[in-house]
Amino acid sequence: MSGARFFNWCVVGLLVFSCCGCEAFVRKFTRKPKKDLERKEQLVLEPQVYETPRLSKEELYRQHLLYWQSWHDELIQALGGTNRKKQLECAQQALDNLLLMRSMISAPYSEKASVYIKRLETMRDQIGKDAYGRDASRHRSDAERLRAAILREFSYQKVKNFLL
Repeated sequence: MSGARFFNWCVVGLLVFSCCGCEAFVRKFTRKPKKDLERKEQLVLEPQVYETPRLSKEELYRQHLLYWQSWHDELIQALGGTNRKKQLECAQQALDNLLLMRSMISAPYSEKASVYIKRLETMRDQIGKDAYGRDASRHRSDAERLRAAILREFSYQKVKNFLL
């Protein structure tokens, strides 16, 4: 029994000795010196300002109208599902673009826009309070009616003479 034990110890000793003596093994587990992180040349970055093309007030209004319409359409689609976060985001984006549209038109149409903005804010708040989506179908029909009314009142053809 002592001969087998001696043999096992010899095998373990040889294995440890061969692993420690192996150059690749030692190289693998030794710490490498840190390289100099500083560069010899300093980079000089010169920021460039790119001019965006200036849009006319008509093009800007049409763009905000298109953005509002696409966000409102997405809101209507989202109200068919259960993702409340997406519904709230779509409602907020549609509201933001409607506010931008209102800022671009003169007084008579600006007052009309305030009414629709108030309705959209109310709808957004109701969607936020409806945690389980019980009234989603009612919100969807309200959103569809609101979309039709806003498109009817604030199309570019009706508003083009009242742009600021």
